[in-house]
Amino acid sequence: MFEWIQFIVGTAFLLTGIVIFAIELYGSFHYDYVLNRMHMAAFGDTVGIGISLLGLMIISGLHFTTLKMMLVIIFLWCASPVSSHLIARLEVTTNEKRELHMEEEKE
Repeated sequence: MFEWIQFIVGTAFLLTGIVIFAIELYGSFHYDYVLNRMHMAAFGDTVGIGISLLGLMIISGLHFTTLKMMLVIIFLWCASPVSSHLIARLEVTTNEKRELHMEEEKE
């Protein structure tokens, strides 16, 4: 009975990850401005992969492989937002037409 519950909960997490990836895909092609697209891609990478790997961890049980998947989740939760933030800062710094897409605060 425990294996069925473990399988159902893990599958639910995997399906949630797939739904988040579908939202990411829609947002990446729907928005026109590059920063909006990057936000959707970073969200999908961080949350979608994390939830999918969590589902795989639940399905596989407690093994050494589960620890490896947890380390991948931790790495992605640290690396993906930082890399997307650096790319976004580069876009804001080098975009000559950024006034068309956003308002800047005046001091």
